Amino acid sequence: MNVFKLRRQLIDDYSTYIHSFINIQDARIRDHVNRELQAGTLWPDPLIQLNPTFEPGAWIDDLVKEGTLHPLCQKIFCLKPDEDVTESKPLRLHKHQTDAISAAQSGDNYVLTTGTGSGKSLAYIIPIVDHVLRRGSGKGIQAIVIYPMNALANSQFNELEKFLGRGFDNPPVTFRRYTGQESNDERQEIVAHPPDIILTNYVMLELLMTRPFERDLIKAAKGLQFLVLDELHTYRGRQGADVAMLVRRVRNVCNNPQMQVVGTSATLAEGGDFSEQRQKIAAVATRLFGAPVKPDSVIGETLRRATQDRALDDPDFVKALTRRLQTETIPSTDYTAFIADPLAVWIETTFGLETEPGNGRLRRAQPLSITNEEGAAQRLSTLTGIPVETCTTAIQQTLLAGYQAPHPETGFPAFAFRLHQFISRGDTVHASLEDPAHRYITLKGQQFVPDNTRERILLPLVFCRECGQEYYVVNRRTDPHTNALHFTARELRDQNKEEDQQRGFLYHNPTDPWPQDGDTTLDRLPEDWLETTAKGTLHVKSYYAKKVPETVQINQLGQQVENGATYQFIHSPFPFCLHCGVAYSGRERSDFGKLATLSSEGRSTATTVLSLSALRALRRDTMLEQKAKKLLSFTDNRQDAS
Repeated sequence: MNVFKLRRQLIDDYSTYIHSFINIQDARIRDHVNRELQAGTLWPDPLIQLNPTFEPGAWIDDLVKEGTLHPLCQKIFCLKPDEDVTESKPLRLHKHQTDAISAAQSGDNYVLTTGTGSGKSLAYIIPIVDHVLRRGSGKGIQAIVIYPMNALANSQFNELEKFLGRGFDNPPVTFRRYTGQESNDERQEIVAHPPDIILTNYVMLELLMTRPFERDLIKAAKGLQFLVLDELHTYRGRQGADVAMLVRRVRNVCNNPQMQVVGTSATLAEGGDFSEQRQKIAAVATRLFGAPVKPDSVIGETLRRATQDRALDDPDFVKALTRRLQTETIPSTDYTAFIADPLAVWIETTFGLETEPGNGRLRRAQPLSITNEEGAAQRLSTLTGIPVETCTTAIQQTLLAGYQAPHPETGFPAFAFRLHQFISRGDTVHASLEDPAHRYITLKGQQFVPDNTRERILLPLVFCRECGQEYYVVNRRTDPHTNALHFTARELRDQNKEEDQQRGFLYHNPTDPWPQDGDTTLDRLPEDWLETTAKGTLHVKSYYAKKVPETVQINQLGQQVENGATYQFIHSPFPFCLHCGVAYSGRERSDFGKLATLSSEGRSTATTVLSLSALRALRRDTMLEQKAKKLLSFTDNRQDAS
C-alpha cells in the first residue's frame, strides 16, 4: 500500500467535507479561509517516523541449550505460520528482550522502556512462562498482568493464544482474561479453575481484592511471582497514586517476599542522556512499585544501523547521493542492494537515528516532515542541489521500497515507518472590530491583534447558514466599578447566563447597513413580529420588542462609547439574519443550527468521514493482504464510540 497516496485521498475527502458547510459572504474572509485551508492549517504536513533496527539478542533455541530457559520454550516461542502449525522457524530476540530475561532470572524488579513495536510484551511473557514451566502449571495464579485499557488486554490475549495455543492440544501454561467483559459463567469458571496467568486492568484487580465472590481467586494468588504493569506512563496523578496503593495491597495479600514487579513503557523520562533517564525512571518505578528498582534494572533499547554508516557531510558520499538522485532510479527491494543505496543511508540517518551527545549511543530521531519548509526534502535539496520535488518523490519511493526489502535472516523489513497525520477541526475565524476592508483576520484564537499594542481585540465570527453574513459572537458585560458596557468574546455554544452579561451577536455591514429610521427598520423585520394598530399603523409586537436589533457604538477594544463605529447588537437566541432576512421561531433555542463556524462539524462526524475514507482506500487496494485491511479507532468519549 502507498501510504502517501492514502494520506492525499484522506485529506482530499476531509477537505471536501469541511468546504461543504463553509458559506462566507465577505470576500476577504472567504479568501483568507481558503488560503489557510490550502496551506494545510487544519491538516499540517505529516510527520515520518522510521522504526529503527534493534541490536539482535539471543536465539530462543540457544537460551534453551544453555539452560537459561525451560526446554518447552523452544516449541512455544517460535515463529509459527498462520495456517500450518506443524512447521515453525526459530525466534531470535532483540538485545533488550534478552536483557529483560536476565533481569527477571536475577530476581530483580525491572522496567523496560523501549519504543512502540519493540516487543515489550515478550520481555515479561517469556520469563513468566519459563517460571510456570519450571514450577509447574496449575499451582495457582503465578502472574498478574495489568493493562490500562481492555483493548490492550484483548490484544495481548490474542498474542498469548498464538504462542501457547497453536501447536498444543492443551496449553502448557494457562492464561485467562478477567477485565469485566466476561460472562457470569466465564467468571465462575475462572474462579473455580484459576489460570497460571491473569490479564486484567487495575479497576478489576481492585474489585478482585474486595468482592467476596472472587475471594478464592485471590487465595489462588498466594505466592504470586510476577506483577506486571504495562504502559507505566499512563499511571500519573491521582490514578498513579491509586495504582501505587493497589500494588502495595497485592504485595501484602499475596505474601511473597520474592515477588517481582515489572513495568513497561515507551516513554517515561525526557531530557538528559540515557544514564540520567535511568536514574529518573528507577526513582519513579520505586515509588510506584513500593519496592526498589535499580537504575541498572531499567532496560532501554539498543539500536543499530540497517544501512551503511556514512557521514552525511562527506564529499564522496554527497557526490554518490547526488548521482543517485539525478538518475531517478527506482530503489531496489533486495535487502543487500537496498542497504547500500546512498539515499537509504541518508534516510536512516535523517528519519531513524541520532547519536546521543557524550557517549555515542544511538537513539531514535525525532519525527520529521518530508514536505514542509524545513522538512527532509528541503534538507536533501540543499545538500545535493536537486529540486525539492525530485527529492520528495525519491524519499517517498525509498521509504516504500524499504518496507518491501525483508532481512534474509529475521524477515523484518529494512525500513518500517509510520506516517503521523494530525487533523484538526480547527477554531473559527477571528476578526478585529474594524471596517471589513481593513480588519485583521486570523484562524488562530487569541485575545488581541498581535501587534504588541493590545489596543484591538479579536472576536470570533460565525456565519449565517443561508447567506454567509458574518456576525461577531459576544457577551455584553457591565463593569461593576464603572457601569461601562463592553463586549467580550464567547463561544457559540456557550449558553451560560450571568446577571451582569447578555449573550448576543454584533452585525456590521457597510454595504448593507441596518436602517436607523423607524419605517425602514420595520421593513427589515420579520413579518410576524409586526401588527397593525387601530389607527392603521405598523408597530412591533410587545413580545418581540426586546429582540429588535439595538444600535450601539463600539471602539476597537470592544467598549461601548459615544464616538465608536456603529454596530447592531442582536440578543441570543439568534432571531433572524439582518442581511438576508431568514427568521427563526422562538422554539429554536440553539444558535448552532442557524449559524456556522469552521469547527461546526461534530467530532464523531469528522471521525466517521475520515474512517470511511480510510476503509474505502483499504478495500480498493489489491496488493494489501486481507487480514491487514483494518482500522483501529480510539475515543475518550463513550457517546462518540457508540
